[in-house]
Amino acid sequence: MLAERNPTAAYRRVEFDARVSASDPRQLLALCYEQLIAALGSALFADEKSDNRLKSESLTRAISAITALQLGVSENGGLADVLHQLYTAARQAILGNVLSFDPQKIAEIRQDFIDISTAIANS
Repeated sequence: MLAERNPTAAYRRVEFDARVSASDPRQLLALCYEQLIAALGSALFADEKSDNRLKSESLTRAISAITALQLGVSENGGLADVLHQLYTAARQAILGNVLSFDPQKIAEIRQDFIDISTAIANS
């Protein structure tokens, strides 16, 4: 964080770290979904503005969020296989958009995770 040149990004990172350290597993799951949804939204915005740097950073953040979700899947749960398949497919689709960006595909993935996040929050 000390090498961070953007004060807004530094403060955002501190806020994120504080939220992570104070979260229980359910809150961490919600945070990962929130980060993934925001990163995909940012990638779509960057594509509209032809900002390849932001698009690349956003896709990288999305992949990081997917990785965290994959690592957090409990092997004991009945949904473990389904979640692994979902996260693996999403990760592959996002990686496929690094070189050939398809805004419709990214929007679909983003909406899927919005729907899942909403369902979890309402359960």
